[in-house]
Amino acid sequence: MAAADAPPIVFVHGTRFSAGQWSPQLAALQADFPVTAVDLPGHGARSAQPWSLAAASEVIAAAVDSLDRGPALVVGHSLGGYAALEFARRRPELLRGLVLAGASASTSGAWALPYRWVAGLVPRIPADRLTRWNDRLLRRLYPPEVVAATIRGGYAFHTLPAAWGEVLGRFDAGAMRHVDAPVLILNGEKDSVFRAGEKQFARAHPHARVELIPRARHLANFDDPEAFTGAVRRFALHLPERSP
Repeated sequence: MAAADAPPIVFVHGTRFSAGQWSPQLAALQADFPVTAVDLPGHGARSAQPWSLAAASEVIAAAVDSLDRGPALVVGHSLGGYAALEFARRRPELLRGLVLAGASASTSGAWALPYRWVAGLVPRIPADRLTRWNDRLLRRLYPPEVVAATIRGGYAFHTLPAAWGEVLGRFDAGAMRHVDAPVLILNGEKDSVFRAGEKQFARAHPHARVELIPRARHLANFDDPEAFTGAVRRFALHLPERSP
């Protein structure tokens, strides 16, 4: 059972995935923390809902409220990390800590060009073909117990253009000034693209630090679930206590 002051934890998935991305972390942490994972608008069980960062922030806020333990540690991966930054700006009273995983690169400038190209290309490829490609890739790279829930949850290809269309050009290290809570920037060592700005993001916040998962790539929580979960656990346990 979770300790009385164990911070609640809300996990926010990355591009095209769903709450199933976090099944290894939920299983490992649920005995010690109040924990949940969300489906962002346009993803998973919310597949029919239109995407917006404002709506994503409200989904995260509702998840925090559902745990009924006050402000939460929010863990966001990739798209979910940028959504978590928007949540931190809009609902700072609900944030006790923030883990940015694979989301410490500026989404402006030349970095964004290939992602704009992909966002434009995805709608031209049949969704069933993209699904087969993704299923094969995940099954080839990872054991079933790590990715089965992600595969069951399906993929939100139809939401990708709107989601990245809103995120691109919107976030850089300056977004950290809106985060009124400690921050862990948690990246895969080999995720050279999405950790490109990690030093700038860390310098932009007075209580931020960087931790790397050795040999892991962008999907660090799949590449080394135990190391990823351990980093989240340590960070959670060292968060300042809630104000009365």
